[in-house]
Amino acid sequence: MSKLESAKGFKHSKPGLMLGIGGSAFGAFGIVKDIRKARTEADTLKLINAAVGALALVTSTLLLVRELRRLAQDDVLAD
Repeated sequence: MSKLESAKGFKHSKPGLMLGIGGSAFGAFGIVKDIRKARTEADTLKLINAAVGALALVTSTLLLVRELRRLAQDDVLAD
């Protein structure tokens, strides 16, 4: 297996999914900062943009969690 093939497989492995969830959690700090800034500036458009970003972050995190659960169900050694 080449390095490129193993790197592509990492995204769908348990450590890769956990890293993705961690990245999403780290991204939440930026979104909270954007929401606070938009509220202090009373900028509705920036607030809407931050809210849409938050929804995208939640959706991507839920997709990663679902993939992690499927991976655990497919693991024959897990029980």
